[in-house]
Amino acid sequence: MPLILLPNVLHEGESDLSLLFPPAVEKKVCSLQGLIAENEKEARRYLKRFTFPEGRSFRDIPLKLLNEHTKKEELADLLAPIMQGEVWGLISDAGLPCLADPGAHLVLLARQKGVLVEAICGPSSIFLALMLSGLGAQNFTFHGYLPREENLLKPRIKALEKESELEGRTQLCIEAPYRGQSLMQVLIQELKPNTLLSVCVHLTAPDQEIHTFSVQQWRKNPPLDLQKRPAIFLFSAQKLG
Repeated sequence: MPLILLPNVLHEGESDLSLLFPPAVEKKVCSLQGLIAENEKEARRYLKRFTFPEGRSFRDIPLKLLNEHTKKEELADLLAPIMQGEVWGLISDAGLPCLADPGAHLVLLARQKGVLVEAICGPSSIFLALMLSGLGAQNFTFHGYLPREENLLKPRIKALEKESELEGRTQLCIEAPYRGQSLMQVLIQELKPNTLLSVCVHLTAPDQEIHTFSVQQWRKNPPLDLQKRPAIFLFSAQKLG
């Protein structure tokens, strides 16, 4: 039986799932015999969004956790019910599984063991940011979290900007919501004036913001409020047009 990679919403306020998910998602979720997630609270919130057949509740779905604390030797236990014939799903806390979360390790093991893996498309902050930013998406790299230590972060930013200049590459990164403001300040400080910097904030939420300016323009504009708001940062040293 398969391991099904399922999409999740990007923020808690999403209500109309028909605008985000294909109809197949609800059918798949309601047929699951178990769900693998990053934490139990988010998993129950996810399941509660769907209408289960009479006589079955979202509370009846067994859960297993896969997160940064999961050890490599524990992955086989997560796959065990699937290898015994059950249908299980895998979700991330937000967006698509396996992008910037440990789900990829489970999928790799499933491939090695001959387990069928299915995927259903849905919202991804990474790809939405690429689409909405206006920066080139022909050649891009997502770097996840950059180093937090300033003595490592600054040279890393410089190196990525140089790579963008040489290869025409758009660079993407994320940061925890409570550290987004700090990263933004360092990017504006360290990047060259003509480098394009885009910040995509709280994507798909009612207060979504997308701003793309040269670093020189960013330095003149009032600072963007990123306090406790999830954001994707993109920069490119290539001029558009």
